[in-house]
This record gives sequence, structure tokens and C-alpha cells, in this order.
Amino acid sequence: MAYKRQIDRLPIIPAGAKKHNVTCHFCIVGCGYQAYSWPVNKQGGTAPDDNAFGVDLSEQQYADSAAWYAPSMYNIVKQDGKDVHLVIKPDEGCEVNSGLGSVRGARMAEMSYSEARATQSQRLTQPMVWRYGQMQPTSWDDSLDLVARVTAAVIKEQGEDGLFVSAFDHGGAGGGYENTWGTGKLYFGAMKVKNIRIHNRPAYNSEVHATRDMGIGELNNCYEDAELADTIVAVGTNALETQTNYFLNHWVPNLRGTSLNKKEQQLPGEPHAPARIVIIDPRRTVTVNACEMEAGRDNVLHLAINSGTDLALFNALFTYIADKGWVDQALIDAHTSGFQEAVAGNRTSIEQAAEITGLAPADIVKAAEWIAMPKEGGARRRSMCAYEKGLIWGNDNYRTNAALVNIALATGNIGREGGGCVRMGGHQEGYARPSDAHVGRPAAYVDQLLIGGQGGVHHIWGCDHYKTTLNAMEFKRVYKKRTDMVKDAMNAVPYANRDTVVNAIMEAIRAGGLFAVDVDIVPTKIGEACHVWLPAATSGEMNLTSMNGERRMRLTERYMDPPGEAMPDCLIAARLANHMERVLREMGDGAYADQFKGFDWQTEEDAFMDGYHANAGGGEHVTYDRLRAMGTNGFQEPAQGFEGGKIVGTKRLYTDGKFGTEDGRAKFMVSAWRGLQAPGKQAQKDNYDFLINNGRANVVWQNAYLDQDNDFVMDRWPYPYIEMNPEDMAGLGVKEGDLVEVYNDAGSTQAMVYPTPTARRGETFMLFAYPSGVQGNVVNAGTNELILPNYKQTWANIRKIAEAPNSVAHLSFKSKEYSAS
Repeated sequence: MAYKRQIDRLPIIPAGAKKHNVTCHFCIVGCGYQAYSWPVNKQGGTAPDDNAFGVDLSEQQYADSAAWYAPSMYNIVKQDGKDVHLVIKPDEGCEVNSGLGSVRGARMAEMSYSEARATQSQRLTQPMVWRYGQMQPTSWDDSLDLVARVTAAVIKEQGEDGLFVSAFDHGGAGGGYENTWGTGKLYFGAMKVKNIRIHNRPAYNSEVHATRDMGIGELNNCYEDAELADTIVAVGTNALETQTNYFLNHWVPNLRGTSLNKKEQQLPGEPHAPARIVIIDPRRTVTVNACEMEAGRDNVLHLAINSGTDLALFNALFTYIADKGWVDQALIDAHTSGFQEAVAGNRTSIEQAAEITGLAPADIVKAAEWIAMPKEGGARRRSMCAYEKGLIWGNDNYRTNAALVNIALATGNIGREGGGCVRMGGHQEGYARPSDAHVGRPAAYVDQLLIGGQGGVHHIWGCDHYKTTLNAMEFKRVYKKRTDMVKDAMNAVPYANRDTVVNAIMEAIRAGGLFAVDVDIVPTKIGEACHVWLPAATSGEMNLTSMNGERRMRLTERYMDPPGEAMPDCLIAARLANHMERVLREMGDGAYADQFKGFDWQTEEDAFMDGYHANAGGGEHVTYDRLRAMGTNGFQEPAQGFEGGKIVGTKRLYTDGKFGTEDGRAKFMVSAWRGLQAPGKQAQKDNYDFLINNGRANVVWQNAYLDQDNDFVMDRWPYPYIEMNPEDMAGLGVKEGDLVEVYNDAGSTQAMVYPTPTARRGETFMLFAYPSGVQGNVVNAGTNELILPNYKQTWANIRKIAEAPNSVAHLSFKSKEYSAS
């Protein structure tokens, strides 16, 4: 019997079932799936001719058979208004996952909206407005008219700087090329909005400015390179938990040595061995454990640095490698600039780095040798550097990012088989927007502006930065105060008189209030403060294109109806633009109204053709029909052409030595160490006892916006866990499952204690952005020069709130590590 689902059998997919291509819409890996659907009053049989698998299901299937699916992969949904069975199962033919399903993707079906089976009943199904003291249902025309009139009125008084926007910039769930174009054309085309931020940070900026400034895009290799590398360098990434099937399907074969044949076939003329891996992370993660089990401890080097000291380590590695001459001098001379300046400006000795990082000097030297020392016979070592939030959301982001890229560039591992210097990613990517040059660099620190009372109207698209921002406690306090002022004003007048309502809202805004609009698929924490909710469709309820971490672009086909009146974000943006044009004409501003023309889309495909197809590099070769034909493997961006019925893609970037700078040369960067960079971090470290490191867990997706209505997840984590060393627990008088308060000068939050013997004394790890305990409450407001937050280096004190509640009595607090014995 499936865990708590009360199901011991499932209907059989009939031979004639519909089949749609699906890319998992959760993490950046983008595993391929197939969605099967058929009428609810039919099912297949066990005979080979009666089921979609063409096998005899009356016989026991072998262990790795594709002819099965779990209860989590099944649901009953609406398709063209009628109930249908739905099975979403991994596709064995997809090169990304080869039939593997993660604990997130393998639940796509049960995480779908179903009236028949009451799953995801939290979904928003129709527009809602604040009316008579609570959120009330209304029509699309009524809600969009109100939003347009208030927005136009604010712009007339404050200019476009009075309109604040929070928007996704990614692919997958809540994003995609269609939706980023829809919102981008509205705010960067029809308007030139400057006060805009991204879903997980308080400004409109890149998380990887440095690598881009150096001429190297952050997604420059392919997943196969993890199978070809001599050494994998993993920086601030817990791949087993957060990019599960990339790790299992592409890293593990190399660590085990099962990709040796592929290496010998593709890379003849040089010696090959199973990969070694260098893991740079202050915390011993389950990825460290898994690598030791798969590769053997002798082939795993875990550099447990002092938190936030990556930059000093990278500069020492760069210095040592350069001094040894383990560099690709031909590449440096012909295709780069600034190498000697970077060597001089970043010079750091092994001893200096050891003192800063807390590492043994011999381990730093060993890391340099594993990364760059030539192989037997003199062949250059192939090293793949992969980094993610531990670097991106850590100390001195810009310089640290540059310092790592310096190493990969100097050793010739950009644009080379088995190489790459790439971010691992969170969401998939799907960015297609007009130029954002007007936003400026650094971009506006939107959260601080809102806290400071600026802005009159706030449009929110697929974000909940009550849970995913820094200085969250203060942000929530001020945001609620400002939006409550508008709610009180709306409560005081009749709703049906539109002029009266708008005038009341504007009076409240002039007094410091804020009118807020939330576009999302579910009610959110920040949505509780808003005045209008607009229900969006998600992947599978619309046709959606995205690319994964190796730039593999695919089309997820619509396989079910969106709930109620929900529609794709791109079409919501288009309808809002239509209303803005109408309202502005009524106000007598025809010239401004004309800027909102060109939003006559009827489908998401219209938005795709207007956006990606017409504007993206290689987009002219890409259409929905061509993507459908290419199934779950798609092509790797950018598209180069269309030949033989297939889109021709690009497996790796920069193989020709031409980089993304004006002169085509990659730029080395001076990136000297300067301690804890963000304001307030050093003082926080000095004044509080515990490092509150933070991140994601395998079973939870992003900020749990869907998981919060899923028994499987909430049963495992009713509260965010905080991993603690047992000796620290004893010192505080707490035991497993107890609730503790985490507090500092920025704010306070709560967590559930999880004993972790491998945790270092004074260093904890807390689940990020969880609804029942927001870690961002204790992250101070300090950022780097480009307004990138430092979530990772946060210090606080911890004290007991309560004994373990009944809701955690059933939980296991065993070690998350496993043994091969």
C-alpha cells in the first residue's frame, strides 16, 4: 500500500491513450517525462495489445522496467472540461534522466489540481479583490480594470517610478519564455520600469554578473561533461539533494568509473580514470557522503572551509596553478586578456589561504593538483567546476564568482570536453525580455525603497518574498502597515462606485499606503497583504518552453485544463496591457496608450512567437511544432539552424575560443580578498554564537508553495529543521524535535532541532524559505555593491521555545548519510 495514499492498485494506461511531452517544471535539471491521459470511464488491460507499454502486465516486471508507475504519478484531472485519468512518468528516452524520477518530479501528477481527488485544492481559480473587509471573487474585467486604473493614476502622479514590480525571471513552474516575455514586454517595452526585483533577491540583477563580465555565460557546458571530466569541482552545491538526477545520471557514472568507455571513445590519446571530486563547502552534505560511497574516500576531497572564505581559497589555487605553469598558455595568449594582472592582483600563498580558510595547506595543494596537474604523458587535466547558492548567495559574490572562473579559464577548461565553469541552477531558465538597460547597475534596492515608503502600486508575479528575501521581518512589518492603509480606505467606501474606490485608494497612497496586486497559482504569504489576486496557470495547464542547466530547450505540452478561470501569466500581462491602453485613452493620454499596443495575443504560442521566436538568438529556427517533434530531448541553445527535420543546437559554448566580450577575448579579473564584505556581517559574526547556514532539502521544492498542501511533504517537515551538533544541543538543553527560536539584531524565527553529529560546533544549517519558519527573518539587509544578498553568512543565537510538539513525535531523526556496507 502506498504511503498514506490508501491506494493498492492503479488503472492501466490503455494502448490508445494520449501522450504529451513533459519537462519536469521543478529544478533546473529538467528531467523528461511523458503524460498519458485517457477517459475516466476506460482503462487498459494486462495483455500487450491492451496497454501503452505493449507488454504482458500479468507477469512480474523486472526491477528497472518502464512498465510501472507509482501512485504519486497518477491523478484525475480535467481535459477539455472532462475528467480524464492522468499518469506522468519518467521518459527512459530522455538523455537528461534516462528514466529516473526525483522525489519532486515523480509527484507532478499528484501535485496537479484535481476536483475529483481534491489535490491542490488551495489553487486560485478566479480573480479576487478586497471588498467589504475580505477577499471576494470577481471577474477578470473588474479586477483588471481596478488594477489598470490605480496603476495609471499612480503613474500620472509619481511617474513610472511609482510602479514597483516583483517578477520571476526563470523557466519551469511559474516562468518560461512565454511568461517572461509577457511580463517583460509590459514593464520593459510598454513601460520602462526601474523599480523591479526578482523572485529571490531584492533587485533586478544577475546572480552571476562577474562571469558574464568576463565574457563567459554561466551555462556553458553540457551534462555529458560530468561523465568525461577527470576532476569535478563542486562549490557550494549539494547536488544530490537539489539537482538529483543530474548527479545520479551523470556524476555518479564517472565517480564509479562506468563512463570510462565513453571517455576512451570520445577522448582518445590520453589516459583516463574514474573521476576525482573536490567539494568546497563548510558543511558535510549528503553529496559528500554519496561521493565517498560511490568513488571511494581516496577520490573525494572535502574542503570544509570557514564559511565565506571561498575567495581566498580560489585565489591561492589560481596562484599555485599559475606558478606551476599548469595553464593553457596557447588559449591565454590567443583568446584572453588580463592574465598577468590577475595573477599579480590575486596573489595569495598557500599559507595565507590556510590561515583564512582553516584548511590544511596540504589539502589546498592537493586540490590544485587534482584540478590542474597534467596527466601522465602531459595531457591537460579536464576539470569541470560547478557552483551554486553557496557561492551565489555567499560572501562577496562578484569577486568570488570571478575568482573561480579565473581558475577554469587559466586551465583551458572553458569550451572543452569534460570542462566548463557553470552554475548548477535552481529553477530552469526561460528568460526572454526586452532590454533592461534602463534599470541601471546597480539596480534599485527595491525592498529597502518599499520599507522607506516609496512607490504607490506593487505588481507581484509568482513571488513570495515574505519567505524569500533578506531583512524579511522588517519588510513584512512595513509592507503590512502600508497595504493595511489601503484596505482600510477601501473598507470605507462602496466598492461598486469605481471612481470613489480609486480616489480612496489614491488618498491612502498619498498618505504612505501601497496598493498591491498578486499574480500567482496559490494564495501566498505576501498575497495576504494584497488587494487583488489574479489566478495563473502553470506548466502542463499551458504550453510552456524552458531550458535546463545545459541549455536544453523543450516544450511541455498542455495536458490538462487550468483550474477555473486561471490563465497563463503571459496572457494576464496582455490583458492588463489591453486595460491600460483603454484606461489611458479614457484619461486623454493617447500617446502613452499607444505604447501598450501589440498585446493582442490569444494563446501562449502567440506570446512565444512574438517574444522568443522573434528576438532570441537563433529563435527564428524554433517553433512549437518543431519542439513537439523533438520530444523530451529538444535541442541545446542557441539554435544554429533547422536541418533534416530537427533544430540544430549547440552542445558546448566557446569551443571556437570566441567569448562574449566586445573583442571576443575572455577577461581575467582581479578579485582580491577583503573579508566579510556585506555591511553588518562581521559585526553579526562577532556578536552571535551560531552560524545559520541555510538552503534547500530534497523533498521540498523552493519555498514549499505547492508542498504546503501536500501531506507527503508536510508530514516529513511540519517545521523547518535546523541541523545542530549534539554537543551544542546539550549546551542549550534541547533535544531532537524541540522547537527553538533563532534570533539576532535583524529579527527572529523558529525551527525544529535535527541532531547532526557531522555538524561543526557553532555551525547550523536551516531549511530556507519555509512557511512555518522563515530563515530570511534573521538575514540582515547587507548586500554587495550590485545589491546581491548574502543569505549564507548569517549569525544568530538560539534558545528553546518548546518541547517537541505532537506533530513531530512520529518523525525520524536518523542520520541522512548512508553506508555501502
